[in-house]
Amino acid sequence: MREPGRTGSGARNTGSPDGGTAEGGTAVGGAPDAGTAEGRAPDAATADGGTPGAGSVDSGAPDAGTTDGGITDGGAPDSRAPAVGTADAGGLDAGSPDAGTGDDGASDSGVADGGTPDVGSPDAGTGDDGAPDSWTADAGTPQAGGQDAEGLGAGVPPGAEPGDDRPGAGMPYADGPGAGMPEAEEPAAEEFGAGTPETDEPAVRTPAPGTPGAGTPAPGTPGAGTPAPGTPAAGTPGVGTGAGMPYAKGPDSRIRDTEHPDADAAAALRAAAGPKRPGPRARLAAVAVPAGYLLASLLLYAGLWADLDRRYLVDSMRDQNQWEWFFAVTAHHVLGGENPLFTTLQNFPLGVNLMANTVMLGLSAPLAPVTALFGATTTWAVVLTGGLAATATAWYWLIRRHLTRNRAAAVLGGAVAAFAPPMISHANAHPNLVVLFVVPLIVDRALRLCAGGRVLRDGAVLGLLMAWQIFLGEEALLLAVTGMLVFALLHAAAAPRAALPAVRPLLGGLAVGAAVAVPLVAYPLYWQFFGDRSYKSIEHGPTGNSLLALVEFSGRALAGDPATAEALSLNPTEQNAFYGWPLLALVIGVTAALWRRPAVKALAGTAVVAAALSLGAEITLAGRPEDGTLPGPWRLLDKQPLFESVIESRYAMVCAPAIGMLLALAWTSFAEAAATARRSAPVPDDRDRRNRALLIRVAGALVLCAALLPVVPKPLETVDRPDVPTLVANGNWRKYVQPGESLVPVPLPSPAGADALHWQVAADFAFPLPGGYFNGPATERREDGEIPGGIYGAVPRPTAELLRDVRYSGEPPVIGPAERRAAREDLEFWRAGVLVLQEQPNDEALRGTLERLLGDPGQRVGDAWVWDVG
Repeated sequence: MREPGRTGSGARNTGSPDGGTAEGGTAVGGAPDAGTAEGRAPDAATADGGTPGAGSVDSGAPDAGTTDGGITDGGAPDSRAPAVGTADAGGLDAGSPDAGTGDDGASDSGVADGGTPDVGSPDAGTGDDGAPDSWTADAGTPQAGGQDAEGLGAGVPPGAEPGDDRPGAGMPYADGPGAGMPEAEEPAAEEFGAGTPETDEPAVRTPAPGTPGAGTPAPGTPGAGTPAPGTPAAGTPGVGTGAGMPYAKGPDSRIRDTEHPDADAAAALRAAAGPKRPGPRARLAAVAVPAGYLLASLLLYAGLWADLDRRYLVDSMRDQNQWEWFFAVTAHHVLGGENPLFTTLQNFPLGVNLMANTVMLGLSAPLAPVTALFGATTTWAVVLTGGLAATATAWYWLIRRHLTRNRAAAVLGGAVAAFAPPMISHANAHPNLVVLFVVPLIVDRALRLCAGGRVLRDGAVLGLLMAWQIFLGEEALLLAVTGMLVFALLHAAAAPRAALPAVRPLLGGLAVGAAVAVPLVAYPLYWQFFGDRSYKSIEHGPTGNSLLALVEFSGRALAGDPATAEALSLNPTEQNAFYGWPLLALVIGVTAALWRRPAVKALAGTAVVAAALSLGAEITLAGRPEDGTLPGPWRLLDKQPLFESVIESRYAMVCAPAIGMLLALAWTSFAEAAATARRSAPVPDDRDRRNRALLIRVAGALVLCAALLPVVPKPLETVDRPDVPTLVANGNWRKYVQPGESLVPVPLPSPAGADALHWQVAADFAFPLPGGYFNGPATERREDGEIPGGIYGAVPRPTAELLRDVRYSGEPPVIGPAERRAAREDLEFWRAGVLVLQEQPNDEALRGTLERLLGDPGQRVGDAWVWDVG
């Protein structure tokens, strides 16, 4: 029976009817539900005489999640209490049926008050991905409050309390199979909020007047884990003393050997038991979450996968042909032992600087065998589908590791970050801006460095990740680094003293990372900027988003109108904002509600800065300068190195992960409110409590659905691609093209039409092509060595421009001696063997133009007209 008027070590008196929930092993007396599970059965197992844990547990409470001091009857874990040792300090629902699980919005790390791990919990110490889920602080330092529950940590030690400027407050440790065993070598300070209550109130709370403080036994009352004078803890030899630090000898105990009175025996038992393995729920989630993202991605690309030989993403325009060519030419060079940084197969005979193009060597080279075996379209589909799912999974992992332990919230955040409207727009055509799974890994390593862990190791890993991302997409890396820098500065401004300890390890790690990355990327980057066919930058002209683009819906969203979206964007692949007004309204509301948290300030500020930069140098309402403009912040970066080649509207993509994280925090808050309602509802009836919690969850879900459903993407539209001319498909082109000659499509491949690149891929690069769709220099390099600016496509030649104009106007031009002379010179420059005119719009006008230029009617071969000019 309980002794009234007394609190146990580690307990807090909240003043609620549930305030007597056992935390350190003894309940707060005088409360209706003190120490009981749902007010019916004793939950604290308090012995007579105020002796906590005298070998007594309530066998009738199946959900009893707490024991006295973490010790069960006879010193063995209570097998019927899977959440043994859980406490409110970690945001757990102590005494509720869901205690110890992450599904109710609270952490599922079974950590007891004072930093004691959950004894006997089958899931304790494991996260969804098998990573440690249970964190115990050094020397009894309570985990509660030891995390910055709202801190994304860049520049701020994640161990800091919200509003606490002390470095490393409550630093948690979470690596290794022990899950809850502190490792002096690697503090898991990167865990910035996981397992902590999502409130601004410190989890280690000030006790009510007259109530012993957390971890301090009441006067005359033995502390948790301390037997009453003359009364040993039943069946528990070697039980030590210390407020809030009970000892539970057994194979599942995670108390350090140096703290246990019988250290050798405890160590031997743990060695015999082996490392803690993930529980069934964690193993299932580790598979189910990525599988769910992959299923969503497959549904998005269902039309493409339906027929890889013929289907073409219509909104990609010419880009699917270009990307398939990039994947195929990389495989051709890598497997053939040739230089993957340069080729003359396109833009013959000058060639293309592949490193100065988005060939994604970080994936196209490793996937070369896949391309060779199954074709470039298969690689294209695999990269887009798998890359989008991997990106969502990586953001989910980062959010769950560093922001919230609520699994549903992390799933939501990862989905928003990867499937946001601008991501779906680029998912039609730009894998370099969709395959971003390395970016969350870079953020994670930066946070580890801020925590001051293993600077050498984390810095080296960061360097490898940065090098990999350079070979995946340099523009995406620039956008990410800009967003990370803005976030770090804003977070440091919100918690300046907490940021100072992070500066030194972060700078040291960056130096190590640079030492690792620079040797790996030095030559490729030199070739990109100074090698053959390199260029300085590409002028895009004004490409900023309009203000309306931020609040409208994208063309492929459920609530979107393609015509409206296209009028506010460059093209379907560059709908870089279009978050929709309901989602933006929700984000504003979430930001206002959680504003006190430093991470919320930094996340919201990062989104605002990114959105402002995306508006360009001249801000317009609807994209029409004639309606009036205002100077935009992009003016500060427009002419700076690297930034001068960026399409500024793409900076709105940085908002996607920031919004995803804010929504993850929003759902965590809903879940915690529901858990609180279930514990502390004024009506003691259990059904009323459940209904109150359910109502809060349903209301939160409805709010999120109302904001997100309008921007849910529809499956990407596909069409049948044009057939490869039979002359190319059956190899008859070999009759006309000799070694060293090129096949000249009419019109030449260019950014306006690149079907001929697919011909070349189908022929396994057996012939080169003049012209092409790539990035290259606008002019030849001057004699003084100055590098020219860049353009899309080849340097214009008269005959190529003439044929292109006829293709898109349908009007035959006037042909005179000058045009014929230019045609002869151009054909000689291209080393042309044959001209091939496939059936296409305005093909009759093109055929007539060629007959007058060459003085030859040509001949019909299969489904094409050919002119043998070799």
